[in-house]
Amino acid sequence: MVSIKIFYKTPNEIMDIVREIREDGLIQGKDFDFAYNQSRWDEMIGEIPTHTVFTFYTEKYASFVALKYGH
Repeated sequence: MVSIKIFYKTPNEIMDIVREIREDGLIQGKDFDFAYNQSRWDEMIGEIPTHTVFTFYTEKYASFVALKYGH
């Protein structure tokens, strides 16, 4: 299992990415899952930016998405 964080994307942008991943043949719940997290303030760290965590159950899919959508 491999997790990838994608920062500073709106919910609409994330849903576009999810649709593209599904169109590529991956199945949500079997091949990948994702969780959108709004930005928030933490007293110890400061601002934690908006980010989405994609979890892939096969490493090759994680590598592809990281290269395509990462910074």
